[in-house]
Amino acid sequence: MTIKWFPGHMGKALEQIQELIRRIDVVIEVLDARLPISSSNHRLAELRRNKPWIKVLNRNDLADPVVTKAWVRELELQTGVRALPLSAKRHADTKPLIKLCQAMAPKRGKPGFPVRTMVVGIPNVGKSTLINTLAGKSMAKVGDRPAVTTTTQQIDLRNGIVLSDTPGVLWPDMSDQQGAHRLAASGAIGDNAMDSFSVGIFAGEYLLRRYPELLQARYGLQELPASAEDLMVVVGRRLGCLAGGGEVDLNRASEAFLRELRAGKIGRISFEEPETAIVA
Repeated sequence: MTIKWFPGHMGKALEQIQELIRRIDVVIEVLDARLPISSSNHRLAELRRNKPWIKVLNRNDLADPVVTKAWVRELELQTGVRALPLSAKRHADTKPLIKLCQAMAPKRGKPGFPVRTMVVGIPNVGKSTLINTLAGKSMAKVGDRPAVTTTTQQIDLRNGIVLSDTPGVLWPDMSDQQGAHRLAASGAIGDNAMDSFSVGIFAGEYLLRRYPELLQARYGLQELPASAEDLMVVVGRRLGCLAGGGEVDLNRASEAFLRELRAGKIGRISFEEPETAIVA
């Protein structure tokens, strides 16, 4: 099944960012640490204007730590770019981000001259969660569906930094169906825009190839299934996703498998590695 996720007001969001970035000292781009390329909007690079850029690798607690370290090295090869893995839900994780913003704009951060930052990112990547954690209270709407934030707002953190929150409608490149399936597997795309079975098969094939030991440990497998569909049958039986006659309901099994994957119950998994992805 082709995954379709339509741009909505992306053009308007890009116009807002292009206008706002002129008055910004540091840009904070929120990415999913498990898929830094697929969870980005590459048109942002065109709007950068050589501004200092922090690539926050959110959901670091769900990603393969070895791969994440490789991504940090790769991303920081770009001039003026720093990469910071964290979990946006953890206040302690966000403290280094404040220090990094201050370090990247050393002439700002004084009384009357705050470091002006802007938080950008595609829908459902954790942008609003990060802002709320930094602010210490609910300042931006958070939801489990894309495009919850719809307007631009400024938030004074009262520590020498002012955040500008932009609408989360910077859509990724859905012409890349491999990337689209990675996004769907990660939970970034709503269920109404995807087929759970096809996404489950996609994720199952990847894990069988890249993280077989995690599958064996999670589902008590002595031997690996021969295919992703066979894996869904095993998962369905383990998790009780049965239809009439004791047959496995493959759609329910795929949904359950994806829930486990997204919750980190299978283990820390990355869907993209620097060796196989192109950094814009």
